[in-house]
Amino acid sequence: MPDPVSQPSKRTMYAAFAGTVLVALCCFTPILVILLGLVGLSAFTPHLDRVLLPALAVMVLLSTVAYWRWRRSVQK
Repeated sequence: MPDPVSQPSKRTMYAAFAGTVLVALCCFTPILVILLGLVGLSAFTPHLDRVLLPALAVMVLLSTVAYWRWRRSVQK
């Protein structure tokens, strides 16, 4: 019987995909700029590209790895 802790789950894959969608929404729409403006932190908006684009790359990579690991475990 496989160890449930070491076996990749669908939950991990779905969490990675949700994170990717959330970062993509913040990256390509003005959602984050509007929220920062509402809470009085609009001074940080010029620096969003420095954070969001690498975060998007990391989340896409994480989603790819999670899907690959889940798919490999399902095929066994």
